[in-house]
Amino acid sequence: MTITAGDDAAAARRRRRRSGAAIKESMRELSVQLSLLNHQISASFDLRDTDFDCLDVIKRHGPLSPSALARRTGLHAATLTGVLDRLERGEWIARERDPADRRAVIVRARRERNPELFGKFAGMNSAMDGLLADYTPDDLELLADFLRRTADAGRVATEALVEDGR
Repeated sequence: MTITAGDDAAAARRRRRRSGAAIKESMRELSVQLSLLNHQISASFDLRDTDFDCLDVIKRHGPLSPSALARRTGLHAATLTGVLDRLERGEWIARERDPADRRAVIVRARRERNPELFGKFAGMNSAMDGLLADYTPDDLELLADFLRRTADAGRVATEALVEDGR
């Protein structure tokens, strides 16, 4: 039996499809596991999952106006008001006047609460450090690029769904 270039190409396509499917399945499992971890952590602070998600967005991308936060999260303004009220009562965020427009408000995360969050994520961070130790610097750069691009794709998909829903 002779193996042709066409056979090699077909085998490569099948392998690529299987690998792509395995990556997507692993990403879904990762999403579920991280969601469950975040749920446990948010519950330990008596926060709702949505509150915790908004806090994370504020910490990563803030300070933000409430309308910018609503666009990023896809939450309705009335829902977001309740989220911000709860986060402010819990001293997770502060609402301040926007220095560029004194009529507007911006929301910023309160850094003094960071040690509490870091403590809850310590187990996961330690596990990640051990896992990452098995990879070369080049591997880590590739993984970081993949995850960054995956997060961007998720953001774009979320924004498209938000726009479709309006």
